[in-house]
Amino acid sequence: MSSTTIHLSKATFTISAPDIRRLPEDSGIEVAFAGRSNAGKSSALNTLTNQKGLARISKTPGRTQLINVFEIGDNKRLIDLPGYGFAKVPLEMKKKWQKALGEYLEKRESLKGLVVLMDIRHPLKDLDMDLIQWAADSDLPVLALLTKSDKLSQGKRSAEVLKVKKALAPLNADIKVQAFSSLKRTGEEQANSIICDWFLEEPEE
Repeated sequence: MSSTTIHLSKATFTISAPDIRRLPEDSGIEVAFAGRSNAGKSSALNTLTNQKGLARISKTPGRTQLINVFEIGDNKRLIDLPGYGFAKVPLEMKKKWQKALGEYLEKRESLKGLVVLMDIRHPLKDLDMDLIQWAADSDLPVLALLTKSDKLSQGKRSAEVLKVKKALAPLNADIKVQAFSSLKRTGEEQANSIICDWFLEEPEE
């Protein structure tokens, strides 16, 4: 475990906001979690914070419709962004979520790191690539978490991680790729350490 003084387990739910205007003041440091609606984002958040019910898990993918804010103290926050892609919801509602997601990414000054969650069996879909490309262009560090890694054998898992690393290498950006399983807690320590390091960087004045 990281020897830092940041403890993700201290995360407490603060607010659900439909757009960035309802979020807490744009200061301090935020690390955002984004991914397709069926990527296991809520499960990953619960695992990394060691809290079973912090992010609500639904049997219907795509239930994160708002920007959920979790405070971990000292003006540091985890942000759960609306899922994209898969969700079976009316188009108008989907457009609304996408607008909230895009607005947050483009305008939020306190965003210092982005965790992109992808099912290890179906990584780097178009929307995932768009998001990672945007982060690379914005000089924002990315942790690509390949979730549900318990579904694959160790050999296949390693091969997928390597494949994703190779695919993202041409972006020449600060991107780390990690196999992750909420069920088996695979990759938990490594992911926790990377996120804590982001929180320890001094915010620019």
